[in-house]
Amino acid sequence: MMKKSSSSATIKDVALKAGVSVATVSRALNKPGRASEKTVALVRAVAAELDYIPYRAAGSLVSKRFKAIGALVPTIENAIFAQALHALQSRLHTHGYTLLVASTHYDSQREALELQSLMEHGVDAVVLVGGEHHPEVTRLLANKRLPFINTWVYDPRSPFPCVGLDNKGAMMRMANYLMDLGHRRFAFISGITEHNDRAALRLQGAIDALAARGIVLEPHRILKRPYTIAAGRNAMRSIMAQPEPPTAILCGNDILAFGAIYECIASGISVPQTLSITGFDDFELASHMAPSLTTVRVPAEEMGVAAADYLVSVLEGRHAQDHTEFEAELIVRGSTAPPPR
Repeated sequence: MMKKSSSSATIKDVALKAGVSVATVSRALNKPGRASEKTVALVRAVAAELDYIPYRAAGSLVSKRFKAIGALVPTIENAIFAQALHALQSRLHTHGYTLLVASTHYDSQREALELQSLMEHGVDAVVLVGGEHHPEVTRLLANKRLPFINTWVYDPRSPFPCVGLDNKGAMMRMANYLMDLGHRRFAFISGITEHNDRAALRLQGAIDALAARGIVLEPHRILKRPYTIAAGRNAMRSIMAQPEPPTAILCGNDILAFGAIYECIASGISVPQTLSITGFDDFELASHMAPSLTTVRVPAEEMGVAAADYLVSVLEGRHAQDHTEFEAELIVRGSTAPPPR
């Protein structure tokens, strides 16, 4: 018998050859999480042999559901966002949904344009990063009544669903840890805080924690830079050129901290003997560089899974918890120590 082409093979052909029902084929291909691994593998093997590709558009026109979720992220160059997207996509796949991704490049106006594009492609819901968005984003979501969830932030008072971490509280813990070591002179290398509430909250956390113990983080000790290693090195040079340089530098993310440490190595500044440096994210490199980086672990994969579960539950009419917090763990490594005597 000749192998059927995708133009002639039907779901009935797949069911017949696999020895299962049409409903089982549909579940295995569209909602693999609701069928056994053995059945899913069998059905997919038969579908591949027959070149059968399910045409979902017809069913979507009837149900007005395209089984697709959109995700708007600031960048896909940052490994921490890639981890979250991988977890999000894997979880959505088990629910039978497809992930569409767009990058905003930390541009709030572009966020609105990309959201409109995702809507035009028929997404059923959207994953957003952060709790503050362009007014046009809020208007589009409200007008279309499109389910969404904010990620990377946790605010139990927010009227909008969110899953993430307490960015401000996590940075306060880091600042308190350094003060407990004996540090009193600080600087902060922050990400650009405009249109980035996560960066703003982390900076505010450091300011508040220091102020609570009588230490003022002066404006010239706060440097805002793009999230690149080169920018971290540049900020490090500016800080160490100041009179009475700090003994501890808090960084808004690991990339900036990597740059700061590399600049110290190039300049002959010993870390942590002379200067303590901390990050925020816990990239894989953080535990392998020398010295290894003290940082805050961001639960990226957990957020991706939780966001997927929330949106699918909402779309399928099940109860879902609107506000979910994950712990941002303080990871102490080799880049911090008490200040020099």
